[in-house]
Amino acid sequence: MTTTTTEPTTITTSTADGIATITLNRPDVYNAFNNDLSKELLGALKSASRDKTVRVVILTGEGKAFSSGQDLGDLKKKYVPGHVPALGEDLKRRYDPIISLMRSMDAPIIGAINGVAAGAGCSLALACDMRICSEHASFIEVFINVGLIPDSGSTWFLPRLVGLGKAMELCCTGDKVSAEEALRLGIANKVVPADQLMDEAMALAKKLANLPARGIALTKKLLNQSFENDLTTQLTAEAFAQDTAGRTADHYEGVVAFIEKRKPVFKGQ
Repeated sequence: MTTTTTEPTTITTSTADGIATITLNRPDVYNAFNNDLSKELLGALKSASRDKTVRVVILTGEGKAFSSGQDLGDLKKKYVPGHVPALGEDLKRRYDPIISLMRSMDAPIIGAINGVAAGAGCSLALACDMRICSEHASFIEVFINVGLIPDSGSTWFLPRLVGLGKAMELCCTGDKVSAEEALRLGIANKVVPADQLMDEAMALAKKLANLPARGIALTKKLLNQSFENDLTTQLTAEAFAQDTAGRTADHYEGVVAFIEKRKPVFKGQ
């Protein structure tokens, strides 16, 4: 087993047994985003995406919150008389690269949602491929409360998870979604007691890490494309991906193990 851990900054990371755990680490401000956190999170995700030994990523927050979104203290300096902040440019520079990478990288990302996920923090949680939630977790699209629109991918992810009508309601009211309601709506995959959150997330991560990595990566890509593709295009994409998966060593191992009536040992090849 190989384990690496970073020194605490605005995030911490550790890697063991093919699982990279990334923790937002500004608990005193509920893991709000500032420039440093944005840069370090993007860097950690890039590192995980390049590391061929990483098969699964767990993303969580330190302390009581997953992330409360933009650090208002960091944002305050943008609001001065006679100055109109370029919020769109800020999004393209700080947030959009994170969200885009989360959806394009091969490794599935499990969000271990330990507390409130608000604003950009909500978008970050929704960008994960799966979400295991603490009983204390909640999701809030708070943007409307300051006259803004949901960003960082929320207007893409939320209607795909809950449907257009419910997404419109949540985005335009800013109402809080509890962990149990998130489970009912399809935002959460599972809700567990707070003291079991990381154990449950790690159990799922280990299960995924022991499955064929290439097959999971191709499946993630196909599912992400499916909302934009018509059926004919999707069938063509499936055929191409199946050709690719069929040439992997893991596919051969799976077939041989089935014939030999033994448990397969997948190596991500």
